[in-house]
Amino acid sequence: MHTIYKGAILPLLLYGAPVWIEALKKESNKTIYSRVQHIINIKIAKAFRTTSNEALCTLTGLTPIVIKAEEAAKLYNIIRNRQAYKIGHEVQPKDWLHPADTVKITEQLDEQDIRIYTDGSESGHGVGTGIAIFIQYELAHQSRYTLHNSCSNNQAEQLAIVKALETIGKLHINDPIPRSATVHTDCRITLQSLQNTNNHNYLIEEIRKLAITLGKSN
Repeated sequence: MHTIYKGAILPLLLYGAPVWIEALKKESNKTIYSRVQHIINIKIAKAFRTTSNEALCTLTGLTPIVIKAEEAAKLYNIIRNRQAYKIGHEVQPKDWLHPADTVKITEQLDEQDIRIYTDGSESGHGVGTGIAIFIQYELAHQSRYTLHNSCSNNQAEQLAIVKALETIGKLHINDPIPRSATVHTDCRITLQSLQNTNNHNYLIEEIRKLAITLGKSN
């Protein structure tokens, strides 16, 4: 019963906890939510149905489900905060690119066989970013990502380019198609940051590294 609870029931009870955790502030919701654990606790402890769930948790050694849900929500938020720190911190000098490895930025509207469109935005609903990749005028890939609310609009724009370059390196491109691509972005700050050799922000460095890696791998 322990194995069934931890392997099958608990994951279902905790699914999406960060989204609805605020609902557990109501006692009526707590009671309904705890009822499932109470049933399994009775079977594990072989106790009477009138035994309280708190006492049953002591007997079975299981964490009360409400506390477990709060733990899952807090862990999720900690991970999201780490993401915000990761994309915003400065890269250490030991991880900088060699000065000879530079990314040449050109602003041109030449049509290429591979076109990448990126965009990021910050609104009252949160911070998000998305990419769309076209190969010979056909949509080959599209995806979108949600960032931590503390992230800025510029970080969303830069993350979109990072994700686009990561994706283009994994896509299957037929041999007859010229291996040249154009990334379309409306973020001038990103372009200026890429040209600024003193800027070693994590996302800017990732764009540089990915662009150079793609170039070296043809």
